[in-house]
Amino acid sequence: MSVVEPLAATEVAEMPSAWRIFRRNRMSVFGLVLIVILAVLALLGPWIAPFSPYSTTAGPVMAPPGAPHWLGTDELGRDIFSRVLLGTRTSLLVGLAAAFIATFVGITVGALSGYFTGWIDDVIMRVTEVFQVIPRFFLAIVLVSFFGANLVNIILAISLLSWPELARIVRAEFLTLRSRQFVDAARVCGAGAMWLVFVEILPNALAPVIVNATLQVGQAMLLEAGLSYLGVGDPSQISLGMMLQQAQQIMRAAWWATLFPGVALAIAVLAINIVGDGLNDVFSPRSRER
Repeated sequence: MSVVEPLAATEVAEMPSAWRIFRRNRMSVFGLVLIVILAVLALLGPWIAPFSPYSTTAGPVMAPPGAPHWLGTDELGRDIFSRVLLGTRTSLLVGLAAAFIATFVGITVGALSGYFTGWIDDVIMRVTEVFQVIPRFFLAIVLVSFFGANLVNIILAISLLSWPELARIVRAEFLTLRSRQFVDAARVCGAGAMWLVFVEILPNALAPVIVNATLQVGQAMLLEAGLSYLGVGDPSQISLGMMLQQAQQIMRAAWWATLFPGVALAIAVLAINIVGDGLNDVFSPRSRER
């Protein structure tokens, strides 16, 4: 029952496609290629890893990069390349899962606050502000230490601390869109509140949500790496942050043990942020006018 008027055929024909706008930003295309490569390596990691990432007999202790250990070995003789593959998989999993949960919560909270306004908006925004003023990293340490350092608790802790920013973005979009003519027309036609929120308004407010969600992935990966580096990560899972934490004691004698996990983490986060810039161009009205 959406009453949004369709664009004229000539307007649709003249409107550039999303991919055409995205590929104008060559850095974003490069970032997308990097993300695809990392995702493929992470998914196929258990099958393409030359050695078991847990094996302490994979090679000599602290062997420098070279055949057959292309990224070297650590202080226990574990193959770093195999561990980077599995660590990238874990870090990407944490980033995607935490960003998904935070986005879902942020959309729900922001939509309720922006549509109903009044005392509902006041209560929700005060709660949101409480989460925003608390230092996120230190609260994450407290939550993970209290409830247990496992992967599920880490994802939940990160997502719990990441939704306020998105909630405020969604709220601002709803405050702008709720008084538009197409919403008023749907309301006159008898549409209920849920229809107006999820069918009429939310699809028109998704542009900044999608861009912010990509940035949340990188932020979640960095937060997980920080937690693992301080020793409050999941000890049963290999992540890039955990590898950096375990290599602290040998970083001068075996520089490769910290360099390659750090480079993999930096490339992943940078590529995700660059793709976010490209998505911002896609949803920008100025880009569609070119």
